[in-house]
Amino acid sequence: MTTTQSSRCRKSSSQRAGTGGEGMDIGNAGPGTGWLKKWILSGLMMALAATAGVGQSVQPATLQADQQPSAKSRLGQLLFEDANLSDPPGQACATCHVMGAGFADPDRRTPTSKGVRAGLFGDRNAPSAAYMAFSPPLHFDKKEQHYVGGQFWDGRAATLEEQAKQPFLNPVEMANGSAAQVVAKVQAAAYAPLFKQVFGSDAFADPDLAFRHVAEAIAAFERSPAFQPFSSKYDAWLAGRARLTPQELRGLKLFEREDKGNCAACHPVARDAQGRGGLGTDFTYDNLGVPKNPDNPFYRLPEANNPVGRGFVDRGLGGVVGQAGQYGKFKVPTVRNVELTAPYMHNGYFSSLRAVVDFYNTRDLKPRCEEEFVAEAEALARGCWPRPEMVANVNSDELGNLRLSAREVDDIVAFMLALTDGWEGRTSR
Repeated sequence: MTTTQSSRCRKSSSQRAGTGGEGMDIGNAGPGTGWLKKWILSGLMMALAATAGVGQSVQPATLQADQQPSAKSRLGQLLFEDANLSDPPGQACATCHVMGAGFADPDRRTPTSKGVRAGLFGDRNAPSAAYMAFSPPLHFDKKEQHYVGGQFWDGRAATLEEQAKQPFLNPVEMANGSAAQVVAKVQAAAYAPLFKQVFGSDAFADPDLAFRHVAEAIAAFERSPAFQPFSSKYDAWLAGRARLTPQELRGLKLFEREDKGNCAACHPVARDAQGRGGLGTDFTYDNLGVPKNPDNPFYRLPEANNPVGRGFVDRGLGGVVGQAGQYGKFKVPTVRNVELTAPYMHNGYFSSLRAVVDFYNTRDLKPRCEEEFVAEAEALARGCWPRPEMVANVNSDELGNLRLSAREVDDIVAFMLALTDGWEGRTSR
């Protein structure tokens, strides 16, 4: 989907309780996911062939290092999946970033992720952690005049290592009181000997250094091929091993047409010099005019967690860089595995992928709903869209009226479903 030229265009985990959820993720892929083992294997070679390009800053050696999972990567997986590292125990990174859900939150009962303590929720929808190893550190591109890169929806963590630290200490997500508390749990874990093997016999002597090593190991796991397998039907088509349906081919054409869908402006999927499909994001930021989500449980939290209730407005990137011109802008998510990562947008407003495309297509055509809080299903039934959560900086140049027919909307959705990893191990499509 498209974003502004001027703004080229994971859940937040700052100490403000309202920004919990972006790093959440634990894990049981659930039944019917036997194809996931094939997902990893089928995408291994293409993932290892990855090289840096525009908006793809990870060096080839970074991914190649985990061709045979290193001890550090294996340790990172154990840390990623350890639900004893929260306070109280029960929440791990893998709680909200499950492989079978595209490394996003599989719990769709609420639009934002639950915290480890009963009744607490973050204000943002847990983003996919897949392919985020390619995101460069947050920086301002002077040539293009927009921000690029970083981790989380708002880009506040420069690297995967910095991102990995924050959920542990977030009062909503994993709620540990200090880095030393996390390290003590790791030291008591069954995999503590592996931690010492990777980082030295005195690895726990300095809690601050050990905490940095925890994040380093998790980042190594997130750079492994499991997170970037490039194993979708589309990738197989690029490699000559699959055929796209007529509808998928029509959708691809629309996805890339500059005068119609133009989704590829910010979600590039074209073949690169190595023959691998694009990442499905350019890691830039945009305000799409997404409405407030009346179902966001963050609005109902106690005053201690959310003092303004329904008056809360998420400033996104602008809150990080301190610039009003960036208010309401959020990082462009990858459309790879978008079939698996509902709900959509930073606040989970959309439960349907088709509704997302319809919003891009008709945002500026349909009348404005009279009320500020109108849920997705009601807005679709009434034929209106609510006002944007952040009315400033809304992209009106590249979306809002894409001139797509209903069939063309369906075609674009059909193509995006072909971007789901693990295709060669699945029985459908």
